[in-house]
Amino acid sequence: MIELTAGRIATLSNGRLSPTLDAATLFDVAAIATDSRQCRAGSLYVAKPGEHSDGHDFIEAALLAGVSGVLAERQTLREDGSAAPAIVVQDAVQAMGLIAAEVVRELRERGTLNVVGITGSAGKTTTKDLLEGILSSQAPTVAPIGSFNGEIGVPLTVFRADETTRNLIVEMGATGRGHIAYLAGIVRPAVGVVLGVGHAHAGEFGGIDNIAQAKGELVEALEPTGIAVLNLADSRVVEMAHRTKAGVLWFGEEGVELPADAAADAPVVRALNVRTDALAQPEFDLQFPDGSSYPVASGLIGLHHVTNLLAAAAAAWALGVPGDAIARALHGQGPKSRWRMERVERADGVTVINDAYNANPESMRAALRTLAELGRTAEPPRRTWAVLGPMFELGEDSIAEHHALGQVVVRLNISRLLVIGAPARAMHIGAVNEGSWGDESVHVATVEEAYELLNEELRPGDIVLFKSSRDAGLRHLGDQIAWGQPEGGGEASER
Repeated sequence: MIELTAGRIATLSNGRLSPTLDAATLFDVAAIATDSRQCRAGSLYVAKPGEHSDGHDFIEAALLAGVSGVLAERQTLREDGSAAPAIVVQDAVQAMGLIAAEVVRELRERGTLNVVGITGSAGKTTTKDLLEGILSSQAPTVAPIGSFNGEIGVPLTVFRADETTRNLIVEMGATGRGHIAYLAGIVRPAVGVVLGVGHAHAGEFGGIDNIAQAKGELVEALEPTGIAVLNLADSRVVEMAHRTKAGVLWFGEEGVELPADAAADAPVVRALNVRTDALAQPEFDLQFPDGSSYPVASGLIGLHHVTNLLAAAAAAWALGVPGDAIARALHGQGPKSRWRMERVERADGVTVINDAYNANPESMRAALRTLAELGRTAEPPRRTWAVLGPMFELGEDSIAEHHALGQVVVRLNISRLLVIGAPARAMHIGAVNEGSWGDESVHVATVEEAYELLNEELRPGDIVLFKSSRDAGLRHLGDQIAWGQPEGGGEASER
């Protein structure tokens, strides 16, 4: 257990104590909460302004739940008129980061702590889950809940670590330059993994080159003793080798060459003899820099997950985990976080694949290729449905990217396309222009209309993929089609 006094938190966060909070009051760091409903006796509640509500409005509820004090941006009064026991700071979220940085520093002083940072436009959460599976088989490991990967989620992940923790995995997302540098400054990772640079949040970043610049902030933050784990298949990631003082460990499939300026014996983790089984789950031989090789049969769906599997294997290798232990841990691992190629077999023979947590053009294409493969290789071949919603935050490329995906659906010979929402309508137009006709491609305005159509037209043997950006809500539609009602849960997230 890591405990900090109110006085120490005030010093770390440049805050001041209210007269009603004793400087000696102890807080269990693991119990710090940003949701008043998760507060318990003795914990610290962080009152932060949000998009839809202000955490200061729930200070009284947190105190009634038993918290010993709050971290707030202004002094508030209790119902009896007394001052709420508070550490008052200028910026509550920034204060969380300062506290988290102190926790990491203290844990490093107390023992051995390995910190791994993971970033990329797609695959962060799956790679995090895979790496957690490997490292937790070796030593106590803390990893983010769901997709906690921002300025709030990273500190909350750190707060769950204690003296027994040996491995801390931190997922790092960003919507602008400087964000990953800030997160890396909090946790100071020894290993930094960059999966790829895609079009996710291109509108917010102002273009893919700015995305590459932002993702590379992770390897820039590594010390010379650290290791940058980089994807050979992404040219923008390859260039990041020139932006780090750390050593570089590459990963890539068989045949993907090292950059021209890399040493011939540069360390690489590779996937050899890549193939899929009847369920479209990847199988390959996992080869490590020492030449050892082990068979891996993944429980994930889709060849695109080979990148995530290799990245997790390489990160574990960088931390000294033996190759045979890495392969054993990866073998059979399926999805752990919700709505990531989540497969459900209905009693009537309909297969539902719910991948509607995040979407960008690259991940859309990967999911569609997997859907097409599942339908084509089945005996007998099965009818396939692509139920697609909008990809948000693509900026000026949005219409063109949606239109292109409609064309991809037709070229992959997917049986039916159901497009939901006005922002995604260009997918339907792209499919029609590419040669779809009749009711092969349909556009509807709402998920309710989509639900009615699917209920009427799905038949035994169909495979239906749900894919969209999170805010489009198709993950809940996928749950309704799979189980008859939304399942809920697994909502912990940040970008």
